[in-house]
Amino acid sequence: MPKAFPREFRDDVVAIARKGELPIRQVAKDFGVSESCLQRWLKIADVEDGKRPGVTASESEALRELKKRNRALEQENEILRRAAAYFARELPPK
Repeated sequence: MPKAFPREFRDDVVAIARKGELPIRQVAKDFGVSESCLQRWLKIADVEDGKRPGVTASESEALRELKKRNRALEQENEILRRAAAYFARELPPK
């Protein structure tokens, strides 16, 4: 697995690459990251800044939390449905 770079480092490299004073290849080489990695960081930064359509990190996190909550509610609903069916069998017919 590739090593993770600190957020501040990525932000600094993206800022330098965006200045356009040096080619992307040279910026990547100077900071010890691959060119494809820097291209990906630039795309992510563009999405975060609203310059490119896509899902931001905060939206992605919110969606992940909502899916987790939905799964929990579905499990709770299934438990209640089974409990209701179980207790319905226990009641004598009228």
